[in-house]
Amino acid sequence: MPFFDGHNDVLIRLSDDQPQAWLTGHPATHLDLPRARRAGMFGGLFAIYTESQWGQPIDPAVAVAHTDCVIDRLNRMLDHANDSVRLVRNMAELDACVRAGAFAVVLHIEGAEAVAADLSNLDYWYERGVRSLGLTWSRTNAFAQGVGPGDTGEGLTAAGRDLVRQCNARGIAVDLSHLNDAGFRDVADLSQTPLIASHSNARPLCPNERNLTDDQLNAIRNSAGIVGMNFHAAFLRENGTPQSTSVRDIADHACYIVDRIGVDHVGLGSDFDGCDIPADLVDVTGLPRLADTLRDRGASQADLDLFNWKNWRRVLQATWK
Repeated sequence: MPFFDGHNDVLIRLSDDQPQAWLTGHPATHLDLPRARRAGMFGGLFAIYTESQWGQPIDPAVAVAHTDCVIDRLNRMLDHANDSVRLVRNMAELDACVRAGAFAVVLHIEGAEAVAADLSNLDYWYERGVRSLGLTWSRTNAFAQGVGPGDTGEGLTAAGRDLVRQCNARGIAVDLSHLNDAGFRDVADLSQTPLIASHSNARPLCPNERNLTDDQLNAIRNSAGIVGMNFHAAFLRENGTPQSTSVRDIADHACYIVDRIGVDHVGLGSDFDGCDIPADLVDVTGLPRLADTLRDRGASQADLDLFNWKNWRRVLQATWK
């Protein structure tokens, strides 16, 4: 069964001397190529995140240097992959990976600090392969406010509005996970492409600000967008831990969202290697277990195909056009 993951953080877990190890097996991570193959995962969005204390602003120069470093690291890995792993920049390349059985990597920047406030380097990141951009992590930057400390409830800045417009024009997906509620409303009003929350769940089931309200879910449906299910225990159940949550909790959020806005608007957004996942999921090899759980809840094979990969393909196609 094929799976496409809408968000994972494994790239930032690999140090300079480890990229090749991901190709042969890297047990310190949730995700590596051999286990992805066993699970049926054929690709996903791979996030580059510049670390800071939770909610604290970060120097854009640090973010630029780190983002360049991670992309360089990825390219070294691709040099050793013998075309078994490919960087994907458009729909033709994604479909070519599927035909060839190659693993597809879509580059995503999580938190737009690496983008200059005047957008002067946006084309540079596009040329380096970035095709998805999260406006914020859980902190404030030149474009918007995240859901972390310091959130005063402001929406997008003027620079943030320009960034959304220019991402739309270039075919860079705009990701709303980590963005505060006011910023979400602004993007929903402004963006001309499907709304994407790559790794968020349903706030009515778990009252965490990283999760989505019913109104936000409705906006995603109305834009023909997608919500990627986040596997982080604390976003699945209030005060959740890996031991107190399970694959069933992920299925609960998926079913709630399907009931609310339809099966065409939900997919995978694991946050592998960026979160604490339920103990019974273990790692990427637990994806078929999640699919079986959804099947037990009444999902048809057509529903599972949409959830596992087809919804992501549709949204990326509409965004990249």
